[in-house]
Amino acid sequence: MKRICVYCGSNSGSRPEYLEAATYLGQCLAERRIGIVYGGAEVGLMGAVASSALNKGGEVIGVIPELFAEKVKHNKLSQLHVVPTMHDRKKKMFDLSDGFVALPGGIGTVEEVFEVLAWAQLGYHEKPCGILNVCGYFDNIIEFLQHSVSQRFLKQTHREMIMFDDNPDGLLEQFESYKAPIEPKWINTN
Repeated sequence: MKRICVYCGSNSGSRPEYLEAATYLGQCLAERRIGIVYGGAEVGLMGAVASSALNKGGEVIGVIPELFAEKVKHNKLSQLHVVPTMHDRKKKMFDLSDGFVALPGGIGTVEEVFEVLAWAQLGYHEKPCGILNVCGYFDNIIEFLQHSVSQRFLKQTHREMIMFDDNPDGLLEQFESYKAPIEPKWINTN
């Protein structure tokens, strides 16, 4: 795995553990010589992931829309791509990445990781997707996904595509053995 895309908050959140996890993830990826692709900001968890990887000599590629590039861009990245729109940003990040990790964040973080998960479910890619469940931040999403399975909107096989761990090392170990399921999305209702 050459590069992992990291989705996370442009704010730091209410708990110090969120910032600590972002910092540790950046360090882990740099130490494993895995580059980071992320949203290009210098603020919040985004800035912590990028700066910690850069401080360990890691490669960090930012992709940021023109709309707020001058306000929050990180100025010390290995590469920074300024793109016209959020759609361009997501496509570029996807194309540059071999896997995806979400840390705590808001609507944008959840939307971005669920989009790449939907693409995986539909067979558009076979890249691993994981969520770092820091201090139980994503517990309600895990519950929602299990509810989706029990209500027959999601197959258990597709639910298992989404890897969860509370530690970056554990999540990256799961990525190493990941095999994408080859199964149609649709559930036979007959």
